[in-house]
Amino acid sequence: MMIPQAVVTSRTNTRVKQLRAAFQGQARLSGGLVAIEGDHLLEEAIRSGMVLKTVFVSERREVPRMVPRSVEVLRVTNDILTSVAETQSPQGIAALIVPPVRELADIVDAQGTALILVAAGLQDPGNLGTLVRSAEAFGATGVLTTPGTVSAWNQKALRASVGSVFRMPVFAATLDEVAGLRARGIRLLAAVGEREDGVVAAQSMDFVGACALMIGNEGAGLSDEWLAVADARVTIPYPGAVESLNAGVAGSLLLYEASRQRAAVAGAR
Repeated sequence: MMIPQAVVTSRTNTRVKQLRAAFQGQARLSGGLVAIEGDHLLEEAIRSGMVLKTVFVSERREVPRMVPRSVEVLRVTNDILTSVAETQSPQGIAALIVPPVRELADIVDAQGTALILVAAGLQDPGNLGTLVRSAEAFGATGVLTTPGTVSAWNQKALRASVGSVFRMPVFAATLDEVAGLRARGIRLLAAVGEREDGVVAAQSMDFVGACALMIGNEGAGLSDEWLAVADARVTIPYPGAVESLNAGVAGSLLLYEASRQRAAVAGAR
């Protein structure tokens, strides 16, 4: 790898401006690239086969050996990295990566075993990142994000996913596209907090077949239009007096239950 000798000191440098725009989620100014920060996320991006465009390294540290020789490396002052990074304690390394292009076909498989998580109006990036990570952990085939849901490439969501967003297919979808999953034989299951007639406890719900778990907004839950397209409603019983579960926790528990049921069926064959 050719390591540039000069250290960039200007915050108006073209690449630095592009990195700043990417951290701020300004896709047009970043050229559609995504920013990541820290050794762990860089390692996860490389391990996951992400395409790296530029790696920014503080003048205070060496270029990590894990950085491919073909990738552009830019040495910058520590002040510059501190000014653009989202974290309070930058690790002295950041990168611009090309986000993977996903299609609905990447998420909906033809074997009738699709397990999809639908984030319908989630606004907390920590919750979305947690759900993407849980989706990978429990064998989901993908995550659909609907209008009004925070981007999976939001910096907080990306960090909360701990790199799972590099591997788990995440695709933006409309209400009509989600409703259209039913024509593919995928049941739409609405996660609700109410324990009323017609609502099935998670342990009694059949998650073995192809299904999509719909998780609603942190405060309002699923809207009436989302509930209207659901084939069934599922809830998580708990003995405590809390009013409701965190969206990230609820979705993760439902994904776990789906994984548990599927593993039990596979083990019985």
